[in-house]
Amino acid sequence: MTIPSLPTIRPRERDSLLQSLRAGVVPRIGQQHVQVGRANEVQALLSDINRINDGGSGSRFVIGDYGSGKTFFLHVVRSIALQQKLVTVHADLSPDRRLHATGGQARSLYAELMRNMSTRAKPEGGAMSSVVERFVTQALTESRASGEAVESIIRRNLDSLSELTGGYDFAEVIAKYWQGHDSGNEQLKSDAVRWLRGEFTTRTDARIALGVRTIVDDANFYDQLKLLARFVRLAGFGGIFICLDEMVNLYKLANSQARNSNYEQILRILNDSTQGSASGLGFIFGGTPDFLLDPRRGLYSYAALQSRLEENSYAVDGLVDYSGPVLRLASLTPEDFYVLLTKLRHVQAAGDKSAYLVSDEGIAAYMHHCAERIGDAYFRTPRNTIKGFLDLLAVLEQNPEHNWQDLLSGVTLERESNPGLAPLELPEQGVESTARKIAQSPVPGSTGAQVQIQENPLSQSTDDDLSVFKL
Repeated sequence: MTIPSLPTIRPRERDSLLQSLRAGVVPRIGQQHVQVGRANEVQALLSDINRINDGGSGSRFVIGDYGSGKTFFLHVVRSIALQQKLVTVHADLSPDRRLHATGGQARSLYAELMRNMSTRAKPEGGAMSSVVERFVTQALTESRASGEAVESIIRRNLDSLSELTGGYDFAEVIAKYWQGHDSGNEQLKSDAVRWLRGEFTTRTDARIALGVRTIVDDANFYDQLKLLARFVRLAGFGGIFICLDEMVNLYKLANSQARNSNYEQILRILNDSTQGSASGLGFIFGGTPDFLLDPRRGLYSYAALQSRLEENSYAVDGLVDYSGPVLRLASLTPEDFYVLLTKLRHVQAAGDKSAYLVSDEGIAAYMHHCAERIGDAYFRTPRNTIKGFLDLLAVLEQNPEHNWQDLLSGVTLERESNPGLAPLELPEQGVESTARKIAQSPVPGSTGAQVQIQENPLSQSTDDDLSVFKL
């Protein structure tokens, strides 16, 4: 196999890559040095990015097993979107961050997205101020050319936002930012950015600081994202690309009503994307097969989503369709995995071929060792395998008197699994029977009344019903 020439690695990128991959997390920089395979999937997402740049919209669900590289793939796509002059925001869902809620979880998700807002000039996040500044600077340049007042130009440019929910207050906040910029009032500018980031918790504080009567809350979470997408286009960007990972946290919600409310929000996003009513707005969701396919708790439990997300019935027997809303991450081939390990070796050596600690023969032997230990899962869910390889290189680097042949047999690898989705252990039959006998026995000193346990007939089919107790 011919391996293409590899570039030199900067020390900062090397350290970031090695530390992140050994910890089992996705590195924030340098992903291009270890990206392999998945060319068709990247090409499919690139077409979505181009459509968003043209004022369209799109939604994709990236589905893969736990540890298969979903998060890494999302970061690669996000870096491509930045290069295509899109504004990107990203966040992981958690019990405290959801698409729909009534206790502040949706506002918390919005605030996390805004904290991670990135542009090509500020890829590390925190780009909200620079986006607003760019919009104001454009208005200032137009004012100098035409002689018109800057504030009137800003309000005229933002007139198109008034047709969207909350658009008037959004335009008012941008005008307040200009007033702070013009008068040197840094506090007013800071308050405007805080409002845009969703950091105001009460309407009273927002009215005192900015004179607006609304704030970003759970009820207008998605409407605010649509406003923001329209605004970044006015600021000169192509649109906004939203990456939401760990969608399996919605699958884990115990309350069926809360799950369905979040699934309804996903349905609304999907409808707007397919109908083109959200200009310059793109979503990409990362989740596991259980999150998508489970008929009791997954997206397929919601009939309207199932009909929209069903796979192409003609894509069978090796045929693929990358144009649908669901994009299943293909497994890395052994050839792809070999290239990946050579790139990791190159990164560990900081681009110096003379500093390689493992030969090509050693990489082949390591792959054979993985195949014997965990089977073909070593390239389907490669997180543990990558971590083991980097651990091996770290030991070789710090113990030069040893070679890889001595250490290879001591590398322990396990099949990747998601502990959060492990089945619950059912109580033992003997314990359950004893509890039932105790509950049904008469209480000493009573008139013979018994506590009866009546099983709910629906408890076998729903996950949120409990047994009904009668006295």
